[in-house]
Amino acid sequence: MATDSLSLTLAALADPTRRAILARLSLGEASVTELAEPFAMSFPAVSKHLKVLERAGLVARGRDAQFRPRRLQPEPLRAIDEWLETYRVLWDARFDRLETYLQALQKGEPGGSQS
Repeated sequence: MATDSLSLTLAALADPTRRAILARLSLGEASVTELAEPFAMSFPAVSKHLKVLERAGLVARGRDAQFRPRRLQPEPLRAIDEWLETYRVLWDARFDRLETYLQALQKGEPGGSQS
């Protein structure tokens, strides 16, 4: 079982139901009943998804009288964005080289420019 925070976050996001729950929580706090409405599953099943999201730090449980509304905690998503940034830089460099090559081909340079 994954123990580092990035692995916990990615594992939590691997399930489409959990991603849908996060999308709903991006609109604001919601009770478990509200979160369960769009899904054809039991409350215990929704609660299991929420526990995975809470363990990953993506969802926090509040307190409003006898209710325990959930809210989104987006901080773990920032760690994913930072991790992906490395690969974004790599792909940007590759696309820049491809663009240069294609422009050279359009200008009729044989084999394109190899700069």
